[in-house]
Order: sequence, then C-alpha cells, then structure tokens
Amino acid sequence: MKQKISTKKLVVAAMMAALTVVGSALRITLPLQVAGTTSFHLGNIMCALSGILLGPWLGGLAAGMGSAIYDMTNPMYIDECWITFLTKGAYGLAAGLVMWSGHRKLTYPKATLAAATGAVLYAVLYLAKGYFYDALFKEGIPAAAAWLTIVGKIPATVFNGVVAIIFAPMLAIAIHKALDRNHLTLE
Repeated sequence: MKQKISTKKLVVAAMMAALTVVGSALRITLPLQVAGTTSFHLGNIMCALSGILLGPWLGGLAAGMGSAIYDMTNPMYIDECWITFLTKGAYGLAAGLVMWSGHRKLTYPKATLAAATGAVLYAVLYLAKGYFYDALFKEGIPAAAAWLTIVGKIPATVFNGVVAIIFAPMLAIAIHKALDRNHLTLE
C-alpha cells in the first residue's frame, strides 16, 4: 500500500530546506586553505531537525536539498553541491531513521539520539570526503599531509555536531508542542 504525502508535510519539508539554507549561510569560515574550507555554522541543526520532524525520507531530502542549494549560492562550494546533497541528506536520513524507528513518540532522549546519530554519520562522511576527495583527489597532496588537514577540520566538525545535538531536540520538542496546542500534526 502506497503512503500519500500530505500537502502540509511537503510544505514543511520545503520550509525545512529553506531553513537549512539560512542555517548554512549563518557561518564563520575558518582560514584553512589546504583541502577545502571548514566553518562553524547552524545548518547541521536544521539537518537533524528535518529528520526528527519529517522522518527519514522527507527529512533527508529537505536536509540534502537545503544544504545543496546553499552550496549553489556560494562560488566556493558550488562544485561540490552534489556531494553536500548526499552527505547532508544522509544526516537527515539517519536522524529520521532513529527518530521514526519503533514508536514514533517524540521524546527528548530519542530526539537527542537521532541528532547524535546523524551528527556522527555526517562527521565521518565529511571527514572522509575531506581526506579522499579534497586532499588526495583535488589537491593531490600526500596521504600523511592529508591526515593533517583532516585534523584541522575536526574541531569545527565536532562543534557543529554538538550544537546540533543540543539544539535540534529542543527545537523539535518546542515545535511539536506548538503543533499540538494548535491541533496540528505532520502526519
């Protein structure tokens, strides 16, 4: 049996994609010139929140699309928008899979676990992309030097992940309560 996607859910997915664009734009870029750049930003919060609120498929799509659209607006990132679509989509997908597995009741611990799962998966994918694609393939730097560039990316990656793990569940609970008060649902 096919499950229909409501207009309301599609609108929320589009809104989450737009919020992901904005969250990604709110950034402080660090001056690392080897193997790409790294930034502190708020986009990861929206990627985790997309998965938590919308589930794995629409949440992953909103997270991936919003992040890729941001990349398309920035000449520094446009050539990698397809990679961002996949990696940030995986972020929302993982968060949604955890959140929507078993019972669908939104609780703070489950939302935190969902955000943490998405953050860890994305960190692994992002650092692997930095090592293999940016450092070895694009820049052609030796493997030992490539590891050093990845080490430089770890603090911002961890910071972005921790911020998402803290704030995405809080926002999800607040949004869910507001929807309940107004007799609305995303189902």
